[in-house]
Amino acid sequence: MKQRNGTFFRAGLARIAAATLLGGMLVLAVGCSAPSGDGAAQKADGAKKIRLAYIEWSDCTAATHVVQAVLENQGYQVQMLSVSGAAMYSAIAQGDADATVCAWLPSTHEGYYARTRDKLVNLGANMEGTKIGLVVPDYVTIDSIDQLAAHAGKFKDRIIGIDPGAGEMRIAQQAVEDYALPLKLVDGSDATMVAALKAAIDRHEWVVVTGWTPHWKWARWPLKYLADPKGVFGGPESINTLVRKGLAEDDPIATHILGAFAWTAEDMQQVMDANRAQGANPAANARDWVAAHAGQVQSWLPPAAPQ
Repeated sequence: MKQRNGTFFRAGLARIAAATLLGGMLVLAVGCSAPSGDGAAQKADGAKKIRLAYIEWSDCTAATHVVQAVLENQGYQVQMLSVSGAAMYSAIAQGDADATVCAWLPSTHEGYYARTRDKLVNLGANMEGTKIGLVVPDYVTIDSIDQLAAHAGKFKDRIIGIDPGAGEMRIAQQAVEDYALPLKLVDGSDATMVAALKAAIDRHEWVVVTGWTPHWKWARWPLKYLADPKGVFGGPESINTLVRKGLAEDDPIATHILGAFAWTAEDMQQVMDANRAQGANPAANARDWVAAHAGQVQSWLPPAAPQ
């Protein structure tokens, strides 16, 4: 199993091993309670519930549904909570959600994390080598953010963005200011950003969007990041798994699965591609992926756990 960062996760695994050696039946509950008192009640009634917070971005949707499928295979009732970026962090910090597998760190979600990190537990990266930046079709003949100003008209004086509260939008706005760009950053969503990108490419027009890797758009169209000589967007990032404080004590099995979950951009791309189909069911596609990757999924489970 992949090594995880931090003493917390190693301590969590030790607790699981100790409980297993004692032969205790670990039928514990999380999910519909804050860590203060309701967790004990859920242990008593034998419920196995967990709440996963996520943002409806293609990468986050894919990852969260895969974890949902794995937990459901272990007998959990999983509640999926679709929220904004800020709400995802605050929900876990306040005990209104149990976990997320969608924390982009250290740069993209820096503001959210800084405000809540003392009330969260970071189980480490579930994917390494992610990236954010400004993206253009490869036929666009500029290669750097500092060249945007001279060609603002070709881009209709705008940068097509996503959710107004997204960390990426905060950084993109900083880039507009640091590079003194005469372009307006336009709010939207993942879906509207992709629609604008497709429409421009279909007409062979210039367009610049906020982008990130992994995302299925890279498989569909030839695209490129604009160089960022000022380093506003930072370097490579990772996607992290965050849980509420107290989850390890309330449910060491769920904590183990969440902490061990790790996959590659290629893995995620398979699920995102399936989710692109008209009428796609992300939950069903995630279950299909889990069934097709039994060995990999088994490595996320506690020893002797059924798949």
